[in-house]
Amino acid sequence: MTASQQELVRFLEDRFACAQSCTECARACALRASLLDPGGTQNQELARRKGIMCAEVCDATCRALSEQQDQDEASLRMQLEWCRTVCLECAHLYDREPGAEEAATSCRDCARACTDFLASLD
Repeated sequence: MTASQQELVRFLEDRFACAQSCTECARACALRASLLDPGGTQNQELARRKGIMCAEVCDATCRALSEQQDQDEASLRMQLEWCRTVCLECAHLYDREPGAEEAATSCRDCARACTDFLASLD
């Protein structure tokens, strides 16, 4: 395999890993948001809303990573940066919620995957 073929394989692997992390994070955030009482404390309501938003951003990022056509690098970078930021914000909120450790870990894993994939674009 040539160097350019190896780079392409690595790029696609990183892209897939990021999409997979986005999917896991979206699932965890949606589940966590459904478990929180909408009429609960202010922190719970914020965590619920942020969890819903994180699930939506991760889902959109996964779709962007899955599409191959008419995708410019600047737009993809912006989507990945947004996803990483929202995931980290969500993880910090979940750190304050009892029983939300798994969701916080999924958010951090997704943020890390976005960071890793962004690095592969350089």
